[in-house]
Amino acid sequence: MKMKNRMIAAGLIAVLMMTGITACGGDGGGTRVVFTTGFGKNEVFRIGNEVCTRAEVMVYLTNTQNQYENVYGAEIWNTELDGVTLEENVKETVLAKIAQIKTMYLLALEKKVTLDETEEAKVKQAAAEYFNSLNETETELMGVSLETIENLYREYAMADKVYRQIIQDINPEISDDEARTITVQHILIRTVTTDGEGNRVPYSEEDKNAAYEKICEIRELAVSGEYDFAELASQYSEDSTLTYSFGKGEMDEAFEKASFELGTDEISSVVESEAGYHIIKCINTFNREETDANKIEIVEERRKEAFGQEYDAFVSTLARKLNQKLWDEITLIHDSNVNTSNFFEVFLNYFPVQE
Repeated sequence: MKMKNRMIAAGLIAVLMMTGITACGGDGGGTRVVFTTGFGKNEVFRIGNEVCTRAEVMVYLTNTQNQYENVYGAEIWNTELDGVTLEENVKETVLAKIAQIKTMYLLALEKKVTLDETEEAKVKQAAAEYFNSLNETETELMGVSLETIENLYREYAMADKVYRQIIQDINPEISDDEARTITVQHILIRTVTTDGEGNRVPYSEEDKNAAYEKICEIRELAVSGEYDFAELASQYSEDSTLTYSFGKGEMDEAFEKASFELGTDEISSVVESEAGYHIIKCINTFNREETDANKIEIVEERRKEAFGQEYDAFVSTLARKLNQKLWDEITLIHDSNVNTSNFFEVFLNYFPVQE
């Protein structure tokens, strides 16, 4: 289920979501996951020697709940997909996010990353601001204290700091050539189809030859100068998309290679891809706006990869234990006096996202 405002629009949570890292569940990386008893009162899970309490979960869960409701209204919780309610989906997302933060906090300790006096003061100021914004009903139903909020913000700040340390050596300078984004139009005549189960089924040799003859005939019309390429594409192409803008490594290899070799307004020879036969017309060999945007994406991808490698190696050494009974008892709070939704925003006011 893809929804806006799933957690927050910026900051470490967004970074963590992009990494695709999971926590408190199997990740295939050798992490030991144990569902067990013997927890202390209100302990939801443990990672290594780090504990997550019910109150900490409720801060994340309640803020996320109210962010949803601020956008979609309270009726959003009636949503269900494939038998899974939105509440269940959000609970699992929140559990994973808190587990990621706590794992990164442990990683920060492992790497001897600490907060300086200024950062520690900001943690206390942020915690006081958020805690003082809560009313009595909110503090009671979430079960939180000022100490709870300070602990969450401290771990959040440590997680952010170790993340920035890990990615600090990633070169943010990307050349125009590496990030270059071009825009092309194309005409496709397919040489494969799909069966009822979505499997690719190649054409027979006879049908493939017919497709090749057809694309060659269309190309003759395109290069004659008598016909508009876009009109030919609208008439003949078997791809519903006429125009593509892309960078290197984003398209079928043969299609991409032919496209990047074209000059503006040039038309390619017949190009064969996994989908079929194409003729390609270059519309723009260099799109400044999209190239600059692609540079940002490349840098973020490299940061994500660098962070992910170190995180995965560390998390695979940790045992994780979930108090399933208590976890199943945790539910959303439906009370008109519980409206808190700015936990993440307050943190970002004191620890803004660094580019």
